[in-house]
Amino acid sequence: MKICTRSIMLSRVAAFLLAALLSGCATTQPTPLPDTGVISVKSPRALADTVVRLEDELAKRKLAVLAKVSHSAAAAQVGMSLRPTTVLIFGNPQVGTPLMQCAQGAGIDLPMKALVWDDAAGQTWLTYNDPAWLVRRHGGADCPAAVNVAKALAGLAAATVAP
Repeated sequence: MKICTRSIMLSRVAAFLLAALLSGCATTQPTPLPDTGVISVKSPRALADTVVRLEDELAKRKLAVLAKVSHSAAAAQVGMSLRPTTVLIFGNPQVGTPLMQCAQGAGIDLPMKALVWDDAAGQTWLTYNDPAWLVRRHGGADCPAAVNVAKALAGLAAATVAP
């Protein structure tokens, strides 16, 4: 009887989680989750223009773009559709190394990434990970380098989405 009760409980939990996940798909604005370390800012421009602005801002700051990934183009190649979604992977060892000195495991999340994406309402967003959160995620304590990188990324994002 306990096994049967547990199965029913697990099924209800699974159904609840599935409903929660699916209901999130219809959201037109990002819903902040507690301590996710994800920062999103609205862009007044279309996705392509936002990506170009981001690339320009990265170049001004001497941050190398290591890769540009169009998830929507990749989806189209396999016959699937996805709203415009592009990731830029960028970095500079002078910036990333101090983060790894605070918490070496943060290297799995580096180089830094910025996601430019359109929500269901057509609003373009710029999303990136908070460096202080990354350091904490990997067991690091207070890290002055993370504070500095967070300020730099906030400035980068603000310049990218400025009118």
